[in-house]
Order: sequence, then structure tokens, then C-alpha cells
Amino acid sequence: MRAVRDTRNGRAVRVKEENGDPPGVWSAYGRLLQHLRKQAGLSQQKLGDAIGYSLEQVASVEQGRRPAKAAFTIAADRALGARGVLEVLQDDVERAKLPRFFRNFALIESEALSRFSYDPLLVPGLLQTEGYARAVFGGHCPPLSEETIDQHTEARLSRQKLLTRVPMAELSFIISEEALRDPVGGPEVMREQWRRLLEVNALRNVEVQIMPAGRGFHPGKNGPFVILETKEHRDIGYFESQGVGCVVSDVSEVRAFSMRYGKLRSQALNVEESARLIERLVGET
Repeated sequence: MRAVRDTRNGRAVRVKEENGDPPGVWSAYGRLLQHLRKQAGLSQQKLGDAIGYSLEQVASVEQGRRPAKAAFTIAADRALGARGVLEVLQDDVERAKLPRFFRNFALIESEALSRFSYDPLLVPGLLQTEGYARAVFGGHCPPLSEETIDQHTEARLSRQKLLTRVPMAELSFIISEEALRDPVGGPEVMREQWRRLLEVNALRNVEVQIMPAGRGFHPGKNGPFVILETKEHRDIGYFESQGVGCVVSDVSEVRAFSMRYGKLRSQALNVEESARLIERLVGET
């Protein structure tokens, strides 16, 4: 199930999706790979030998049961002389690894001109390390399979291309201090995560601010949210809870999100103060 915002009446509408079937783009990629392989006169075994993958792995990708990783795609594209045909599909293959409810928003996000978010409970996905992301997905209820955890983690890390994309997007993250002190994945994972935040905060197009604990009530207490500007220069909002995501396009509602975010920025530590707080956390462990 996923949810979208019905702009006619402002309600979040749940939309039923297929269960159990692999994403269509994986099947389409697999059929294209099979076509290119046969054109090149190679068996699945010979293609696997040429690119460093097993027969079973090649067969699974061709049948759409397993998504191709970027390394697989690059190697297969070169071995088959496909001149980038397979690489063109890789972003769509990666996006389909995300939870179903999030995929449409992830597509909009990948092309955004700017993105502003508040996260009170967890480090935002765009800034998570692999270890932190695995710990988050590993704690899912009901439990996810190891394969699904791998796929969701890979997709989350792939989204992070937005941080360094050209042309650059303007990105702002406000994270609660409580989220930074919650030992998701344990001390080593958190130490790596704090260092990652300091690295990202040094990027010219990224600002990371920390909302200190003990501020009392503020607009972020109502939950996490995102505001972004699309490539068509439209502002949209997004929020999610318990595996349900809502895209908000109503102008008045998005304006309210923007007002709240402005207040949060003024109440949070500035970028330099936030970096010093994170450095203290690193030094305390």
C-alpha cells in the first residue's frame, strides 16, 4: 500500500499496489540484457565469465528476479558493446529497490532544484552511512529478508548522488540532537555516522543544522517533513509515518510547511555551532 495526496480535497488516499511481483523495470532490464547477450552470441555462462558473475546471477537478472548492481551493468554494457544502453536504465533499477510507497517521491527528489528537511528521530536517509542504513532496515517490523535489506540499503545510498549532482541542488537538513544521540547500530556505527555528517556539512551546497535538546515545543514536534522545489519550479511537501508516505501539492499546505521550516532554522544551531556539537559527540566516544 502507498498513499498520495488528493489535491481536490486534501485527503491522503491509500492506493493498493501489486504484492510479490518484481518491479517492471527489473523485468524490462532483464529482457534487454538477454537480447543484447544473444545478439553478441554469448551464453549466460560466457557472459558471466566475461564480467565476473556466476551463471545463476546472470540468469536471475535476465529473469527479473534480481536487480542488477551498478558494477554488473557497467561490466555487461562494455562486454556486450551496448554503448551505454544498459547504463541508461540503472537509476530506474536502483529506484525500484526502494519501498513501494517512496518510489514516486524519490523520482521527483532526484531532479529537485532544492530540498529542505526536518528529521526528529533518525539521521535523514540522504546522509546515512551504509552501517546506519542497514541498522534502520534491520530493525523493521515485520522483519525484512536479508535480500530486501540489501536492496533497500543500496537504493538509499544511490539516492545520495543528489548531494554531489551537477547541476548542484541546494540542500538543507535540520536534525534533532536526540536523533544524533540515539545509538542506532551501536557506538562504532554512530561514530562513523557523525563523521559522515561533518564531511557532508563541508559541501558548498549542503547545510546541516542541529536542533538542540531541551528547546521545548517547536513546529518540528509534529513530525518529520520535506519541502522541495521541482525542476518545473513547483514547491511540494512530503511526510511519512509507519510506512505510509504523503506527497503534498496544495499551495496553502506547502506554504505552511515553509513557514514551519523557517522557524525551525531560526531555532536550530547555526551551521558552525552544529558542526562543533557533532565534533564534541565524536570526541566523547
